[in-house]
Amino acid sequence: MALTVSELTSLRDGLIKARSNGVRRVRDQNGEEVTYSSDREMAAAIAALDREIAGHAKPIPNTILFNTSKGFDS
Repeated sequence: MALTVSELTSLRDGLIKARSNGVRRVRDQNGEEVTYSSDREMAAAIAALDREIAGHAKPIPNTILFNTSKGFDS
């Protein structure tokens, strides 16, 4: 089951809060506990969540197509 953007954001916010408090053990919404061995591992988990959240965002168009004419039929 895929997580929604709000669930992913909530998970990321929880990890950021735990990391800023120096906590390495986090319990998720299912009651499962994850222990991170280092700050680098927590940073990687946060970055992975950021990538997942960005993947759900709508892409910004980078091409604009114009359709012009002189108004005369040839």
